[in-house]
Amino acid sequence: MTGQHTPAGAAASQAATSRATASDAAASRAATSDVTASEVTLRVNGKPYTLTVDHRRTLLDLLREDLDLPGAKKGCDHGQCGACTVLLGGRRVNSCLLLAVSLDGCDVTTVEGLSGDGEELHPLQRAFQERDAFQCGYCTPGQICSALGMLAEAAAGHPSHVTDPAAPADRPARLDRAEIRERLSGNLCRCGAYPRIVEAVEDVIPRGRT
Repeated sequence: MTGQHTPAGAAASQAATSRATASDAAASRAATSDVTASEVTLRVNGKPYTLTVDHRRTLLDLLREDLDLPGAKKGCDHGQCGACTVLLGGRRVNSCLLLAVSLDGCDVTTVEGLSGDGEELHPLQRAFQERDAFQCGYCTPGQICSALGMLAEAAAGHPSHVTDPAAPADRPARLDRAEIRERLSGNLCRCGAYPRIVEAVEDVIPRGRT
């Protein structure tokens, strides 16, 4: 019988192995649950940033509090007012709804980065200024970023709720005032500067698209 396990010995060995496996799994779960932050690299306004980010931190808070970019505003904090709008890979997003940890490797553009490194205003910023398309200015950065994202969407042929169903989907969408108002309806202006905002956007639309 030397070198052979008795039935009782085999059972005891299996039980010990099972306990060890369960213990290792529990330790692994505990270690994982203790991880509340991760390293993230973002390219913001053309510059790379590597930060250790709490898993609960939103992109909006990271921009404002960690990178000192206060252009995007915290309004409703529920994705309903548009004041926090920035561009993510060229597409407009509500930064208050996005967890920063999920954006590793992404490109973010805020209103501060629209003019590049120079002091010259972006054409849409200049149009807002010339049309006096703001009052208190709180929503303006989000309005501008949203308008830029909207112009790109329309150029790609993306329809809106008011787009003519007969319009060809493979061509840039025509942007009349009804289209502009509909496409920017997710950005609220409590001062009621909507008519001037529409005019400012019209000023930068390429000819033939209105």
